[in-house]
Amino acid sequence: MRRAIIQNLRTFRRPNPRKALKQLRITSPYNASFQRSIANRTPPSQLQQSMRFTRRVSTPIALVGVGAAAYYVYQQQGSSASTPEAIPTVTGTAAGSSRGYSTSASPKAHATPSAQSVDALGSSDLPEAVRKALIVDQGQLYTAQIPADQPISKETDSSGRKVLEMLTPEQANAKLRRNEESYLVGRGEGVVRYDVVQIPSNDPIEDDHVEKIVEVPDTIAAADTGKARSDWMFWGVFDGHAGWTTSAKLRQTLVSYVARELNKTYKSALLDPTLTFPTPASVDAAIKKGFMTLDNEITHDSVQKVLKLQSKVAAAEILAPALSGSCALLSFYDSRSKELRVACTGDSRAVLGRRTGNGKWIATALSLDQTGGTESEDKRLRAEHPNEPYVTANGRILGGLEPSRAFGDAVYKWTKETQDKLKSSYFGRTPSKYLKTPPYVTAEPVVTTTKVDPTKGDFVVMASDGLWEMLTNEEVVGLVGQWLEKQASTSGVSGGRSSSSAGGWLQSWFSTQKASSLPIEHHDQKDTSGQRAPIRQQQWGVPTGQDQRFVVEDKNAATHLVRNALGGKDSDMLSALLTLPAPYSRRYRDDLTVQVIFFGEGEANGKVELNSEASATANGTKGPTSAVTGEVKSKL
Repeated sequence: MRRAIIQNLRTFRRPNPRKALKQLRITSPYNASFQRSIANRTPPSQLQQSMRFTRRVSTPIALVGVGAAAYYVYQQQGSSASTPEAIPTVTGTAAGSSRGYSTSASPKAHATPSAQSVDALGSSDLPEAVRKALIVDQGQLYTAQIPADQPISKETDSSGRKVLEMLTPEQANAKLRRNEESYLVGRGEGVVRYDVVQIPSNDPIEDDHVEKIVEVPDTIAAADTGKARSDWMFWGVFDGHAGWTTSAKLRQTLVSYVARELNKTYKSALLDPTLTFPTPASVDAAIKKGFMTLDNEITHDSVQKVLKLQSKVAAAEILAPALSGSCALLSFYDSRSKELRVACTGDSRAVLGRRTGNGKWIATALSLDQTGGTESEDKRLRAEHPNEPYVTANGRILGGLEPSRAFGDAVYKWTKETQDKLKSSYFGRTPSKYLKTPPYVTAEPVVTTTKVDPTKGDFVVMASDGLWEMLTNEEVVGLVGQWLEKQASTSGVSGGRSSSSAGGWLQSWFSTQKASSLPIEHHDQKDTSGQRAPIRQQQWGVPTGQDQRFVVEDKNAATHLVRNALGGKDSDMLSALLTLPAPYSRRYRDDLTVQVIFFGEGEANGKVELNSEASATANGTKGPTSAVTGEVKSKL
């Protein structure tokens, strides 16, 4: 998540491949030189200046350092090597062996200088086998090819230089699918399947998630005879920042807090003979109360516990969820009423996909990004804090935090006196100079309600903002629609429980005709003014509106979305983005957590079963532990 004060995307400048490649020269078959010597750490030259990025940078991999790659690997072998065999040779052209993702420069600008240099070496000097490498040098990135027998190495000094072997397509697939899970739902009415995947960028990942089904006793369920048993189904995405502790706390407790308040509300409705269900306002209020009660415990009750215990060890544990923060996106589906409520605190997002009569899909946002740059949030904050011009600055709360609603983030909620007391006795940081009338950040969610129609195959995508930085709402819905059509055309081929169930569920909607573009129906949504455009597409120079860049290669719908967010058909781009280690990866991609919930009329067997063909855990790969593994574990 793009958080706090450091805004990496604003500190870079677009690289100029043509200008940069002019700095590269290979003077002889046995000597590769570079304008800026990596070994002696001379001051940055014009080349380095040309490789600074901005938010408009066209690629995540700056192809300007082919010579640097050769020279650096040579230095790693030792400067005493004097034989021609000791010098690794950079092979191929800039447009071929070293993949540049700049779409603004012509291929000729890439190929000409490097191709001439390779020709000068002679074909006899090229190694027979090569492999791709990714070089990280003081925040700059280079790609090159190195001999297959060349060891991958790193320096451990303060320069931060590393050489990484690029993931192969097979390794990239394995990393994409490492944490994927899929479940087939045969309970209640309306939900047939949900898919989940997580891809970390931070180390450890700051995102978290939860999936839970709560069986509702008849004593508090609406008394409709002849109906299937009532279930409350919850899905949550928690996008943490400044640490992982707040999002982990939400995974463990938020559903319980909300379900407890819903339980009270539904019981109260039974006392009124005129009501079949609680009023919409009372259900919304129950969800909000669950959110606010938990955040009060995290943020304010924790202070009282720490002051009472007088222990720095206890303070470190108790205050951790308050000092870090997390957005929360929670969906609540009542299988009896067929109503889906989405509660949003922060800038994670939920989008509904609904199929039209012509076979295409419409994307409808079920939440609004809540940041200091959202017009409605800015207006609210300025009304709550009059005469404070810096309540939002540069789209951030007090110029620091981007989400305007979040759990934790206590430095935007505590008074200055509380922060000074904790800092003097335990630990903390100096309050912002703009802090006057806290709280500035709230955990109160905005709740939307949608009537789901399982007979039309509605689905909902919930994801942290790492996905929405890369894809638009319509691209996401269109990609899931494309994935559904592909699954319908191939279902039943592999056999087994999951395939046959999926086939019966899918083929009632789709023909097997393959679409040449995303099956999305474009329409103007007037309620998305607060939703930000995918800035990563601008950063990487990805042309928008070109469906040809997408692929369907995964059995898990959530993994399918992440693959296409990170490159799609461009396997080199996908491998490069997944190769990057923390913390460098955060400049190009955020933590990614994606859930896809499919509504439909499935097999009512009362079970929740692992869908083995779309789950890493079924293939022996250790993945996350789901809250639901074959049966409902939570009951009111």
